[in-house]
Amino acid sequence: MKRFYKAVTVAVESSGYRVMLDGRGLRTVSGQAQIVPSAQLAEALAAEWSGQGEEIDPARFVLRDLADYAIDVVTPGKAAVVDELVPYAETDTLCYRAEPDEALGIRQRAVWDPMLAAAEARWDVRFVRVAGIMHRPQPEETLARLREDLAARDGFTLAAVKNTASLAASLVLGLMAIEPGADIDALWDAANLEEDWQAELWGKDAEAQDRRARRHAAFAAAAQFAVLARGSDC
Repeated sequence: MKRFYKAVTVAVESSGYRVMLDGRGLRTVSGQAQIVPSAQLAEALAAEWSGQGEEIDPARFVLRDLADYAIDVVTPGKAAVVDELVPYAETDTLCYRAEPDEALGIRQRAVWDPMLAAAEARWDVRFVRVAGIMHRPQPEETLARLREDLAARDGFTLAAVKNTASLAASLVLGLMAIEPGADIDALWDAANLEEDWQAELWGKDAEAQDRRARRHAAFAAAAQFAVLARGSDC
């Protein structure tokens, strides 16, 4: 598609901020006004539009797509999204390890235990650590507390967590990623610890590394989206 606009600006609306193309307000895929909660997110969305060349590349609208998802899908269906997110805690990557005396298990404990301990302290919960692949349920109190946390969050934050948690296969890492000052690279490395371990043993595969890099970029973009949506109070 050819670029069809010249001026990209941000307007203040009664309920937030909206990107304008030649004075016309953007709409979501479903036709709703694309109004976002912070000036910071609106400016970042505007930058995506300003950064397009003569030919529009849809792949470069990462934040726009997340905003549409937040407005069109998550906000009107928060309960369903929360229901989809809680299972990531039930089978959280950080809880499933190799046997304790194996080299991989030792590395997993070294990297993952501090993260789980921080999560347990934050939410005042307990996570069950599992050696092997056999499923063991997490305490109902833990899942209930995480559900409560998710239900209290706004649609834009949940849209980000839906992406970070699914990419990391971990609700703990997904929630950590959206916090101000989060070390995104360290969290992504934690999510991919087993994959990286296998690469160390058997060598790196170019296609797998390319896929990992793309997923890393998506993880970082979703985390950035959450922080931008919080605005100046983040």
